[in-house]
Amino acid sequence: MDRRQQKTRRAIFTAFSALLEKKPYSKITVQEIIDAADVGRTTFYAHFETKDDLLKALCEALFGHIISSAMDSSHTHGLYAEGSAPTSVFCHLLHHLQENDKHVLALLSCESSELFLRHFKESLNDLVRVHVIGHGSSAHPELPPDFLVNHISGSFVEMVLWWIKGKRKQTPEELDRYFRAVIAPLL
Repeated sequence: MDRRQQKTRRAIFTAFSALLEKKPYSKITVQEIIDAADVGRTTFYAHFETKDDLLKALCEALFGHIISSAMDSSHTHGLYAEGSAPTSVFCHLLHHLQENDKHVLALLSCESSELFLRHFKESLNDLVRVHVIGHGSSAHPELPPDFLVNHISGSFVEMVLWWIKGKRKQTPEELDRYFRAVIAPLL
């Protein structure tokens, strides 16, 4: 994708994100997105076939970046200038969320949050599968791995939602400690 296409795509994502913070996804029209992004209808459809495709692409861009950053703990974005990166992949992920890059926390708590929470959970599944389930045997071998992945990802998403609603009073390190205490008996 050339720079002009990237710039257009960013404008559409920014406009769409801003609209999502103000109104439910179901009430947003393609025309509103086009107007806010200041692009033509043909340009919009050259990038996305439908509004649903735009939503999916936005989620993949937001969560894909955060999850891949957490999976590669050397990819810190300068988050740990005063010290080393945390060893817990969950703490690393929470630091990225705390930075609120691209207003991801607003999207996770907006009127359309259920859409973003579902995509966030789906994105987390790979992280959990690789960094938690893939590192040894479970304390409960009778539980299917996909059940554990689903349970741990769902619990993490709910914790993040609790954190956002509570005005993010806890540090990523505190949340990580809480979360790992809760999932430790499973592993």
